[in-house]
Amino acid sequence: MNSEKRSSYQVTVGGKTREFPSGITYGEIAGVYQKDYPYQIAVAVRNGKIRELFKRVDRDCTVEFLTLADDTGHKTYIRTATIILMKAITEVVGADKVDRIKMEFAIGNGYYCSKAGDFEVTDELVARVKAKMREYIEKDLCIIKKSMPLDEANALFRKQKMTDKVNLFKYRGSSTVNVYNLDGYYDYYYGFMLPSTGYVQHFDLQKYENGFMLILPSKERPTQLDAFQPSPKLFHSMQMASDWGEMLGVNTVGDLNDQIKAGGFNELVLVQEALQERRISEIASDIVSRRGVKFVMIAGPSSSGKTTFSHRLSVQLRTHGLVPHPIAVDDYFVDREKTPKQPNGDYDFECLEAIDVELFNKDMCDLLAGKRVELPTFNFVTGKREYKGNFKQLGAEDILVIEGIHGLNDRMSHQLPTESKYKIYISALTSLNVDEHNRIPTTDGRLLRRMVRDARTRGASAKRTIQMWPSVRRGETENIFPFQESADAMFNSALIYELAVLKQYAEPLLYSIEPGEPEYFEAVRLLKFLSYFLGVSTESLPKNSIVREFVGGSCFKV
Repeated sequence: MNSEKRSSYQVTVGGKTREFPSGITYGEIAGVYQKDYPYQIAVAVRNGKIRELFKRVDRDCTVEFLTLADDTGHKTYIRTATIILMKAITEVVGADKVDRIKMEFAIGNGYYCSKAGDFEVTDELVARVKAKMREYIEKDLCIIKKSMPLDEANALFRKQKMTDKVNLFKYRGSSTVNVYNLDGYYDYYYGFMLPSTGYVQHFDLQKYENGFMLILPSKERPTQLDAFQPSPKLFHSMQMASDWGEMLGVNTVGDLNDQIKAGGFNELVLVQEALQERRISEIASDIVSRRGVKFVMIAGPSSSGKTTFSHRLSVQLRTHGLVPHPIAVDDYFVDREKTPKQPNGDYDFECLEAIDVELFNKDMCDLLAGKRVELPTFNFVTGKREYKGNFKQLGAEDILVIEGIHGLNDRMSHQLPTESKYKIYISALTSLNVDEHNRIPTTDGRLLRRMVRDARTRGASAKRTIQMWPSVRRGETENIFPFQESADAMFNSALIYELAVLKQYAEPLLYSIEPGEPEYFEAVRLLKFLSYFLGVSTESLPKNSIVREFVGGSCFKV
């Protein structure tokens, strides 16, 4: 590798080497090759390391490009749209009136922003902010990245009333901070940024509840803006988590680190766990109030803590005099040779056709009719259903707690009377932010949960978990998310403190992924994300905590 200053450099793209003049940016080189890519190039990969397009070539190198259809490129688009929105709100409303704009959480392809300050979010204000965003995009304003000394960055963000960033930087080991400048508006983001506002061609902005909903394209269709589909139940559940964070005084990672540093972690754990237990109790009371419910159907995406939740819900149901019995939908898998396959030849265990739906309905209807039924057990080694004398017969106080990814899909239980079913959607809906403009995607929390559990219980590497994750997410998108709003209740299993616990388990696993491996970029991103947290031990965690399902030590059989 030759890094001395020269008049030109040799750059290899797609196996072919060309000479480019010194000082050229990766964006300018991307322009030469854009015709070979179906979507807009978002970032460059130089010798295995991601580089933003405004960076200049300073050595001979091999370069690849990632587009808006790649995960890194899509996240970069979201980040760039966010800084454009933040600048537009500040300019339209007036910096003196804006106390806080917080990027809260995602609802489908929408990103909800709450506000604090001396102004009201109206349709007219949203229209003005949207027009200002479009003005920036049409001007194609450059986004400049600068490394600042920490004290200089802190002074800058205090001036802009972004004290959440100052609080975050207290726990960084670095003496410098990378700050983005968009036409005089300064902000900090973890991750990469597009080189200019003109790249963000597809967006919408709507008033939603008391804030803004920024609507952006999906990774699968980066040039198409799908209509925003409101999810009021999911929004309410996310808002409840945000309210809990406000009550606990923990909205950002800096707030959490402050509590850990001050010795308040144990109390934080107890209060957060009590809030979750109160919610479980409310759900149990609602079930009891609906006379005739015999089937509690629990569904949610991977690593939501469904098993621990079902145990804790069963305990609460027992306090009402009911006798809960767990039923695993997995025991109704069809025999292995009948399992549908994915296009790549792998078995598709997550599709509804992998379940013997008719047998499940027959057994459940027989139980509802008071009959004695022998339930199957699926042998995952032989790939066959077996019968081992597991007989059930429902009495007046008996209730079945059924866990499975298709629990919310009425096709799964199509023969059961509607009044006999109570459907619960559970997911780990992270409400904690890195800072007010850097949200933590709920999928990151679940991915880290699964990584830690898979390593502990299956000996799986972090590389394998990351490798499988896109397939897992596709299954959730097809089989779970479309039915979440049909749930009778939603439960958010995310704990505001859990990433500080998962940190010390996940970091060694992620460090095992080597440069050059396809999963390396994701590992680097997650390691950067975890570096913001102060780590804590599991010693003070309750034995029935949902986090125990992943780190070990649960009092339940999980």
